[in-house]
Amino acid sequence: MAGRKAEKLSLPDFAPSPAAPAQPARMWPELQQLEFGYDISNATLWSFINFADRRPSYNLELLSDFHGWQRNIVALKNQMGDNLKYVVLGSRHPKVFSLGGDLDYFAECILARDRQSLIAYGRSCITILHNNWRSLDTDIITVGLAQGDALGGGFESLLSFDVLCAERGAKFGFPEQMFGLFPGMGALTFMGRKLGTAKAEQWIRSGKCFTAEEMYELGIVHLLAEPGQGVETVSRHIAKTSRRHAAHAAFQAAAKRACPIDFTELDDIVQLWADACLKLQDHDLAVIRRLVAAQTRLTPIAA
Repeated sequence: MAGRKAEKLSLPDFAPSPAAPAQPARMWPELQQLEFGYDISNATLWSFINFADRRPSYNLELLSDFHGWQRNIVALKNQMGDNLKYVVLGSRHPKVFSLGGDLDYFAECILARDRQSLIAYGRSCITILHNNWRSLDTDIITVGLAQGDALGGGFESLLSFDVLCAERGAKFGFPEQMFGLFPGMGALTFMGRKLGTAKAEQWIRSGKCFTAEEMYELGIVHLLAEPGQGVETVSRHIAKTSRRHAAHAAFQAAAKRACPIDFTELDDIVQLWADACLKLQDHDLAVIRRLVAAQTRLTPIAA
């Protein structure tokens, strides 16, 4: 492969070395809202959410894509072995990693008194997060890349990664308190393991947004990047640590064993969250609709 011309990766401000041929960014075209590029020189799969002309939140089709993403990563790891060591997930949206759950869908389910659909949505989310937290039962090190804001479920999803890189100025928080809910898909569990239960509860109840810099001071963000430099920062980190990958992967496994997360805990909280959804009042739903409108204004305009 040394003489083969590298195909261009559709990744922001990133290009593989000339000696490192890459697979096309659409290597799994059936996953409509995700894009990929493989950098063989660093044994890294780069993944990016592409919300296209949708609100930057976790719609049902995107959740389905994430399940496919994880299945394909396992198959790719089985095929490539030590040639796949890192998986990175970022977002194409210029301002947002993800604003979290599909609030419009939640409102529809609440009005229809459809508890089972709410639970199914939450269970889909926590299955993805728990698989990611377990590194898909492989020695892959997962890296979350926030080049924009991560709120609600967007932040919850980032908490499941081994390494979190954020660009300065990106904001993180759980706004669910605004409409009478709590984050039900991993926040209490993941934040509790990282900060301690009391601190996590205080932090989540506040409903405040915190910057990447504040998250770095707390130890939630591991790599702090300058604006527009997130990809380069992750790439440098991987290049620097790749030779010690086995030791780092073993440490991550030990850390997870020291603070285990049982899927049943996540699932029980999803059911409590679904019950809380069905107790929301009209004024809470009005707030949700205003937030949906605000998210819609952030929808990228299709080319």
